Amino acid sequence: MSVELLDTTRFHGFRVRRQIAGKTFQEYFSLKANGKRMRGADRAKVKAKAESRDSVLAKQQAKAKTEAARSSLFDIKGKVRGILFRMKTEKSGTRTPVFQIGIMSTKLDKIVNTTVSINLHGLKGAWQKAVDFYVQHKKISKKSLLYRKLVRAQPNKAQLDAMKKRRKRR
Repeated sequence: MSVELLDTTRFHGFRVRRQIAGKTFQEYFSLKANGKRMRGADRAKVKAKAESRDSVLAKQQAKAKTEAARSSLFDIKGKVRGILFRMKTEKSGTRTPVFQIGIMSTKLDKIVNTTVSINLHGLKGAWQKAVDFYVQHKKISKKSLLYRKLVRAQPNKAQLDAMKKRRKRR
């Protein structure tokens, strides 16, 4: 909650402040009437009004946060952010193609990582497993249009071969 009681020489009352989509919303609710401080029921009414406004702003903030998270799933080229193709070097020294997933989980509220082997699951199966892990932690419904868009964003064999060649040159 961002309702704060301010008691300074210049102002006595509640301040409601929230950041929504990079913009600060700030409103003040005075606890003075006719030059005197409010007490009892009048003070409770002002506090309730401030908390009501804060709850409206909190809903807008949550909606903006969700929209920002959804809009940042794809980069400019249409690739899924957070699912990367990598050539993983095993302990034996062999290099294995994998999809590496590293994302901020809204489910666990922390960063989660995993890899899915393309050799083990095949290109389509590995991509499906990677997307399933992704949507589980991003709380995206498998019935949604966004889920189908994520599945369709699978890189094809030619793209992966081109990435392999670029990685070998390094």
